[in-house]
Amino acid sequence: MTPVDPEREAEKRRAAEAAAQMVEDSMTVGLGTGTTVAYLLPALARRNLSIRCVATSPRTEQVASRLGLRVGPLTSERLDMAIDGADQVAPDGWLVKGGGGAHTREKLIAAAAEIFVVIVDSTKMVDALHPPIPLELLAFGVDSTLARVGDVRRREGPLTPDGGVLADFVGDFGEPAVLARKLEEVPGVVSHGLFPPEMVRTVLIGRGDHVEQIELPPR
Repeated sequence: MTPVDPEREAEKRRAAEAAAQMVEDSMTVGLGTGTTVAYLLPALARRNLSIRCVATSPRTEQVASRLGLRVGPLTSERLDMAIDGADQVAPDGWLVKGGGGAHTREKLIAAAAEIFVVIVDSTKMVDALHPPIPLELLAFGVDSTLARVGDVRRREGPLTPDGGVLADFVGDFGEPAVLARKLEEVPGVVSHGLFPPEMVRTVLIGRGDHVEQIELPPR
């Protein structure tokens, strides 16, 4: 088990609390999954706003509901904002997400949001994206799908809440957009953990005792 780094945890908390301050009354907010979002939920609950939330995982839904946040389903209506963490953030805004296995739902929520806010600690900033890249695969014919993907490692553990098999692409790659297109063309791949800059509006980075804010241009 990896020991907890107090400085890193403090950076996560600062980024999450800064994101909570961006939420306004009457908003509909998508809630991500992961260790940084774990700091977001109580910070958002403390604000006592009248908001409706949509969660990306059963765990997030359970914790948010317990804290008094109103959680409902994802509908055809646009979300005002989504807030989530990331495993890697490149300088051009490309993300890797899905270390916790929720990237399919996280991508749906991010795509449905007018503003997608990413919250990370400083260790998540990278010069270039690198493997592993999380995948969710259709359970039917999964061995065939794994063979078509090629450089992939299946994860141990349960299926996703939607019945998918989790795996990681572990091969070398250059342009994320090229790999994203390649993975999307493989039958049986439900989703991958590459998120393009077009999805992202704001990145909040906990750095020591302050939060750096990066704004990406609307696309």
